[in-house]
Amino acid sequence: MHPSEPFPTAKERDAFWERRIVLVLLLVLTALPMVWPNVPPLLDLPGHMGRYRVQLDLASSPALQQFYMFDWRLIGNLGVDLLVELLAPLIGLELAVRLIVLAIPPLTAGGLLWVAHEVHGRIPPTTLFALPFAYNFPFFFGFANFALSMALALLAFALWLRLARKGRPGLRAILFVPISMILWVVHAFGWGTLGVLAFSAELVRQFDQRRSACPPDLLGGVQCFVAAGFFAGLHCLALAPPLGLMLLWRSEAGGQTGDWFNWERKWEWVTQALRDRWEWFDLASVGLVSLILAGTILFPRSYSRNLLASTLFLIVVFILLPRIVFGSAYADMRLAPYLFAIGLVAIRFPYRFRHSAVTAIGIIGLSFFLVRTAATTASTWIYDQRYDRELAALAHVPHGARMVSFVGRPCTERWAMTRLLHLPAMAIVRREAFSNDQWTMAGAQLLQVRYRPGWPFIRDASQVVTYWRCRNEVWRTIDVALKTFPRHGFDYVWLIDPPRYDPALTEGLTPIWRDGTSVLYRVDDRSL
Repeated sequence: MHPSEPFPTAKERDAFWERRIVLVLLLVLTALPMVWPNVPPLLDLPGHMGRYRVQLDLASSPALQQFYMFDWRLIGNLGVDLLVELLAPLIGLELAVRLIVLAIPPLTAGGLLWVAHEVHGRIPPTTLFALPFAYNFPFFFGFANFALSMALALLAFALWLRLARKGRPGLRAILFVPISMILWVVHAFGWGTLGVLAFSAELVRQFDQRRSACPPDLLGGVQCFVAAGFFAGLHCLALAPPLGLMLLWRSEAGGQTGDWFNWERKWEWVTQALRDRWEWFDLASVGLVSLILAGTILFPRSYSRNLLASTLFLIVVFILLPRIVFGSAYADMRLAPYLFAIGLVAIRFPYRFRHSAVTAIGIIGLSFFLVRTAATTASTWIYDQRYDRELAALAHVPHGARMVSFVGRPCTERWAMTRLLHLPAMAIVRREAFSNDQWTMAGAQLLQVRYRPGWPFIRDASQVVTYWRCRNEVWRTIDVALKTFPRHGFDYVWLIDPPRYDPALTEGLTPIWRDGTSVLYRVDDRSL
């Protein structure tokens, strides 16, 4: 809280959204969209689940051994992988993944609520508008380790603020050495974000401590600011230990870094922060919170300076981040939703502000949260129905099958993405079969493909097919894929929502399952 702000009285804290039972219900409701699906319908997640099956069972599975290799190494991208290693032997792989993914949005929302309370001494009603950002586009894209690390980073940031408020810098330094290491292992992006949030908040705190002793002129203010930055950096040294691991990991990983300052794409990531299924609804939601953020700019005292600094620092990072970092795409996109969330949590209302107006904002914020949660739940249910229909094909796939899959997509993806591109990996999960959708980026992935007879249809993105040849993309057309895949290397061909193709190209392939345009073929003639 700003030193000049009085701590809220009991009456002022008696807002309905700040009651403990309401906060618990909010967190429970945040988990609701992920309760129903057996396989959380997140674009990349089935592909990750295929890797989890390999890491769990490779040593005991001759079927998997003929297809894959797996080499454990310490990298900054292991959060869900390690949790699966602990939970799957107890409750099974699919349930373990389901519970882990279900926990990520409530953890994210809980982190936002805790940060708000530490900064404001209460939960401002605008925080309610931030909670739906727990279900953001990067989460729906299936960046599971990233999303988990960001949830944990928010919780760690709240603890950082609390220990500062309690005057416990020594304890904070001791605790955040292991916390920073754990967070880096979960995903390096979460560790980096925590560093930005912690430094920006500590910078404001250090400046406030020195402001009264600073000379009143401009030079004195600059000197005071520089001193605050120096001491903030010293306090943040507790977060520095993973830096050595980061440099070692990335020196071995390789991969290109590029596509800097792509303003068109950055604007898309901002507008798509809540992208899910209904474009008009998602854009209207982003537009509403943008109006709230823009409206409060007119009132200088309407922001916590701690979180305003954090928001500004994150905006700078978002601008400077390229789209591709060490071969990993969508680096800048991942940060966009959290700009909105932190900015909304930063908003404060003076305690002399009219109680009726604050209550009205709270009602609108709660309504926004409930409507977004209901829509996300409905959308997830629809995606889950599609997953179930497609996965019925696996009942006809024998254990250890050599299967190549082709998943259709348009050159320009629709707003409501099918999220089917990595569904073939469920054949690894359920049948220990081969799937040609696994990532094999050196240094970034622990799994490697060893199935040479299937070359070049052995890794992502050989499973992606289109009707037309797409500009600037490596995807094959469906006809080229059916014509050129090595029939001697595969026993089954799984077409998932394919575009139109020449039926003559399926000569020698026997359909054994069909649902709509999706079909599972057995390869009977290998001579063609």
